[in-house]
This record gives sequence, structure tokens and C-alpha cells, in this order.
Amino acid sequence: MSGIFGVVEKNDCTETLYYGTDYHSHLGTAYGGVAVWGDELVRKIHSLRSTQFKGKFHDERAFLKGQRGIGAVSAKQEQPITMNTRFGRFALVMNGWIDNAEDIAKELFDRGHSFTEVRRGKINQVELVAKLINEGDSVESGIEKVFDRIEGSCSMLILTEKGMFAARDRRGCSPLILGKGEKGWTVTTESGALVNLGYDIQKYLGPGEIVFIDEEGPRTVRDAEKDCKICSFLWIYTGFPASDYEGINAELVRERCGACLARRDTVKPDIVGGVPESGVAHAIGYAMESGVPYRRPLVKYTPGYGRSYTPPTQAERDRVAKMKLIPVRELIEGKSVLICEDSIVRGTQLKSFTVEKLNQCGAKEIHVRPACPPLMFPCKFNISTRTRKELVARRAIRAIEGRDIEGVEAYLDHTTEKYGKMIDWITSDIGVTTLMYQTIDDMVEAIGLPRDRLCLYCWTGE
Repeated sequence: MSGIFGVVEKNDCTETLYYGTDYHSHLGTAYGGVAVWGDELVRKIHSLRSTQFKGKFHDERAFLKGQRGIGAVSAKQEQPITMNTRFGRFALVMNGWIDNAEDIAKELFDRGHSFTEVRRGKINQVELVAKLINEGDSVESGIEKVFDRIEGSCSMLILTEKGMFAARDRRGCSPLILGKGEKGWTVTTESGALVNLGYDIQKYLGPGEIVFIDEEGPRTVRDAEKDCKICSFLWIYTGFPASDYEGINAELVRERCGACLARRDTVKPDIVGGVPESGVAHAIGYAMESGVPYRRPLVKYTPGYGRSYTPPTQAERDRVAKMKLIPVRELIEGKSVLICEDSIVRGTQLKSFTVEKLNQCGAKEIHVRPACPPLMFPCKFNISTRTRKELVARRAIRAIEGRDIEGVEAYLDHTTEKYGKMIDWITSDIGVTTLMYQTIDDMVEAIGLPRDRLCLYCWTGE
């Protein structure tokens, strides 16, 4: 995952860029970077592995002056990338994942290209996109080349001497939102970044849409395509609660997800709580619908720890998961506790750091309610799970079948016997009293968009 933010203002944009980019810190913990065009193009990149964006870039603001800037917080790639081309110098940030990056890179290698941003033998996908753009006759045609060549998704912001290009990926998998204020214009992954900066949502860019923004305002370079497949996980987990995507607020969707779970449930717990932070709104919705008291048996130590999903290694993810949640024994001991979670991906953190803490505090029963269906396929469109073997649902299927299988249709339908066996295996594996996942239909209903406008690949493989 990455979050990207761009701004064009009448005067110096540095403060807006600093805070606007920082409002994407929930989307990455590896790198943060900004580029500003004033008298010249200036770029700054820092590792965020030991601190947050605000701390790293607080003092950098004194060296960044200009009316236009772009920034990114990333879970994997160092960015922005800068490049000198025949149509001028530019800086680039992107959000997405290029599934065929190695094939494209090999083709470019064979044609004499070289890559400078290489870590552990892997190229930087942002640099790959920059090189593809450079093969166009203009920035606009270069963006088209990216859209034509890649498998996956790539939304991007490109800062040039004359202005800023904003391009949403052709499937519309990741959002880009245009904001307008008295000071100028912004483009952001998260609409929640706009509120405190004095900007309002002007437009949700459509799939494949390209907009150019300068001091005169935005103009459309490429019209949007009709077919949209926006990532459903934005509402369930990755997006910020205060943000809207396609006009639909993430916090309200999570409350509706919790309500859907409560309507199908038969257990009568003493309290309901959420795994902080993203499970909280699901739990609030469950409590409102069921009448079970909402409490906070698990509290996140907010100042020091981010999400346990975004760090790039399993060891780092486990460390964050262990340290960030502090149980409240007085709310747990002797109680039947129902916990709402946004999802169960690998299951290791839930088992080792959530369920274990509840057991240590004397929970009588532990009921877990994920707000989305079992994840079956690694994401092809953003930085997320990379292999099937990581997914707890796939481990369950291997245990039941005795091998890996391709056709998992029976395990996607919550009414089948095989689905029930899979749930029983996961329930036993993570060590809880009961486990009930959200259904796909209920999740789609909670989001509120037609099913054919949502990407459901993680759950259905389609």
C-alpha cells in the first residue's frame, strides 16, 4: 500500500504538502518522500521504519519552497522518483502494484535500459513506471503506455515544471480525489486528508482519467472509462475512517458491516469489542444492532505503533501486533467476549497476540467476527499478501484436502459443507469458541455499490 498527495497553490505549498502527505501515514511504514517545484525541483526521501513521517520531515520544510509539490507514504517503494527526459524533468509518486514488473524490466534490460533504484535484487516499481513514461512522446502519452503495459494497477502523480498530472489506474482499483480550496488544488488518495487543510472534495477521478493541474486550475487530459473495479478492502480495512471513496464513507460502511454480522449471529456475549483501530467501527455497528454493550477489552497504545499489516516483514508485523495492544483485564475476566476484526489474513497475529491476551486475562468465551469473507487469493493490484500459502483459509483447505487445489468454489459458498469444515479448522487453529465470517453479499450490501463496480479478487479470484 501507498498513499499519495499532491498540491498546487497560489503561494508556497510546503505546509499543505507536509500535513497532506502525513495524513497518509496509515498506509505505509517503510518510506516517506516529497518533491517540490520552486526555483528548481527538490526531492527528499526518508526511511520511516523507526519513526513517523511528521518527525522525519518536520525540519525538512525549511528547505522546501514552491507552489507545487507531491508526496507519498509507502509500504515498500522509495519515492518520489525523479527523471530527466526529452520532454523535461519530472518527479513521480504512485500507488499500486505491477504484477508483471519483472517481465517489463527484463524487456527494458534487453533494450539497454538500466535501473538505479534496486533493493535486494528487486527493482523499484516507481522507477519502472517513470521509464515507461519516458518512452512516450509526452507525459500524457507516457501515462497511456503505462496503462497499456502493466498488469495490476497504478495511480500516479507527476510533477513537472509547468504543473501536476494526476492519473487514476485504468480499473479504478485505487482512488484519486480532487480537492478545491481558497489556496488552490489538491489530489489525494484519502479524502480525510482534505478537511483540516481547508479543502473540499471537488471530484472523484474516474478509472483511467488523467487531469493536469496548474495555477489556473484543473483540466481533463483523458476522459474516464466507464468500467470501475474499486478495491472493496478500502472500506473494510485500509482506508481512513474519515475518508470517502466514490462518495461512500468508510466509517459508516464498517458500522454497517458490524450490523450485518449481528443480524446473522446466534451467540449472546457479555460484551462486544473491536481489535483497534480498524475493527472498532465494525464492533460499534455490531453493538448498535445487537444491543450487546460495546466495551474496549483491547486498547491500542496509539502514539508509538502503527498498523501491524503494513510493515514489510513478518517479524516486524508480529512485533507491532504484540506491543501495540494492551488488554484490560477488568473487562475480560470471566466474560464471554465477542471481538470484531476487519479481516483474518494469516491468522498468526490474531492467534498469538489477540486471542492469547484474552485468554491470559481470563475470558470465559472468545467469539471472533471478521468483517469480510475468508481471503482466498493474494492481491494482484496493490502491496498486500503475495502468496496463497500466507492465507489461513488456504492452510485450512490444504489440511482438509491433503494438498493444494485450484478449484475452491465450494469453499467460497458459506452454505456448503466444505465451507463449514474450513471454518471449523480455522476456529480450532486460532483457538476461539466460535468464528463467523461476513458473507460476500452482506459485505457488498454494506459498501453500497453495485457488485460489478467492486474488486472482489481477494475473496473470489475474479
